[in-house]
Amino acid sequence: VALAFLNAVAAQQAVTAGEADVLRRQTIAQTARTLADNQLRPGAEASRADAERAAALTRAIQARQALAIARATLTQVLGLVDGPVVVNASALVEAAPPGTAAPAQERSPHPLIQSGQAAVDLARARESVLAATDRPRVLLQSSLFARGSGATPDAIFGGTDGLGFDRANWAAGVQVVFPNLFDFASLRARRASAGALTRAEGARYDETLLKVTSEGRAAEAMVAATREIAENTPVQLAAAQQSEMQARARFEAGLASIVEVADTQNLLVQAEYLNAVARVDIWRALLSQAVARGTLATFIDALRASGVQ
Repeated sequence: VALAFLNAVAAQQAVTAGEADVLRRQTIAQTARTLADNQLRPGAEASRADAERAAALTRAIQARQALAIARATLTQVLGLVDGPVVVNASALVEAAPPGTAAPAQERSPHPLIQSGQAAVDLARARESVLAATDRPRVLLQSSLFARGSGATPDAIFGGTDGLGFDRANWAAGVQVVFPNLFDFASLRARRASAGALTRAEGARYDETLLKVTSEGRAAEAMVAATREIAENTPVQLAAAQQSEMQARARFEAGLASIVEVADTQNLLVQAEYLNAVARVDIWRALLSQAVARGTLATFIDALRASGVQ
């Protein structure tokens, strides 16, 4: 559910960036058409501007389609039949995820590791039981019994005296059980099977431990990378905005071609999208880190620490 929600947030940010790009392309296309009609610019530049506007509109339509699919997926994982589901991610996008994570020693083992260790312990216990099956067993047996009737030797019954135990006795014994010698071949086969099962469970445990460790390291690298990207995207966005503004001014003054404006607008829409989803990517990385650790507690704590409700 959390991943589907974050994907819907990222798709929504893509729609916002795409619609802003369409408006910019439309403005520059109108300017190019006006200049071409007044014979101040060649008609090819007006056609190029129209093509760029159409391409931006196509990308915006694709972004809206991706948003609709993301919302449908979110509705599905939420178990809702009737929609629509409205995503309000303003607090999530604006919130800065905390920069520290819970120390490794404070985290409990991954559930998959716990399950694998339990399977190994069970297989070893089964093997140890079979190892002791062909040994003689010594059983200690005991019995304690008592009676009370209230009857005296002269056959006279006295009141309620029979409620107590008047006579008691006990017995004790030792029993030695020897294994069935004719079951040796079958027992040997069961021991071999138990040993193979123990080795298989141990191999699966090692594989699970390797997988969990690798996923944890990959998640740590993802979190670090997304944080660095989030610090860099505002710089990229400011530079792209400045470049687009200068190229548009040069075009209106007749000092630049429509190709230069189109290139700077392409850089701008890319920078806007990257900057919009940079923090969403951090949250997705933190979610992957929590999944790799086997608990969502750290992810929920990060949300609460950032003030996200």
